[in-house]
Amino acid sequence: MKVDTGLLVSAPADARQDAAAAEGAGYAGLWLSETRHDPFVTARMREYILALRAIWACWNDGTKLSFRGEFYTHTLMTPFFNPGPNAHVAPRVLLAGVGEVMTAVAAEVADGFLCHGFTTERYLREVTRPALVRGRPDLAGYEISGSPLVATGRTEEEMADAKRRVREQIAFYGSTPAYRGVLELHGWGGLSGELNRLSKQGRWQDMGLAIDDEVLHTFAVVAEPDAVAAELLRRYGDLMTRMTLYTPCGIDPAISAQITADLRERKVVA
Repeated sequence: MKVDTGLLVSAPADARQDAAAAEGAGYAGLWLSETRHDPFVTARMREYILALRAIWACWNDGTKLSFRGEFYTHTLMTPFFNPGPNAHVAPRVLLAGVGEVMTAVAAEVADGFLCHGFTTERYLREVTRPALVRGRPDLAGYEISGSPLVATGRTEEEMADAKRRVREQIAFYGSTPAYRGVLELHGWGGLSGELNRLSKQGRWQDMGLAIDDEVLHTFAVVAEPDAVAAELLRRYGDLMTRMTLYTPCGIDPAISAQITADLRERKVVA
């Protein structure tokens, strides 16, 4: 398993220094999230990815562009729009999903799958992985990247603040009807409706209070820094090929480095 770190940006940014720092700290990868300005196309995803690969093949291999689908048609590549071969070959495509249909599509046409932070070990085992296998019976070499929620801290105050923020993050995701299935699997379908109702009333802080300890500990690893790595491996060691810690409250770089070192000692960081 590889361990990555993330950098949340609200606008395009030069992340070269951050990437170099992450590499120096021992991380295998750096993820940049963009959630406010230019969201990725989400509809008709299977055909979108196939069309994208056809365009890349035209640029990299000189293959004549001739993609004709139900939703997208690309049959002309002018020199003006052709950047030529990519020295680093075509980018790998990873798709995220929660529902079974998108998950199966990701396995079918993408190079890897991004597990949503709003998931549980049980959901991954009983819903996500079976859906991936339906889309790709042999998952050997297929990348499954996860971002497990983590609440940790060195003091009681830090831990209390971390748990509060993680509860609020769980509540935010849980209010989304499309993610109801994760809660329903655990018998918490009613919580989904309650959170959705509170969100429409703008009662964001009250939503976090609706997340009890059972829900918190099911969705998140809640532990002192020196116990986080072991619990991550117990839950996800055989499910994910790489992971990025999801810490809504932020995390002390020294704690993050400690967790990464703990994982490396267990020989899971490539």
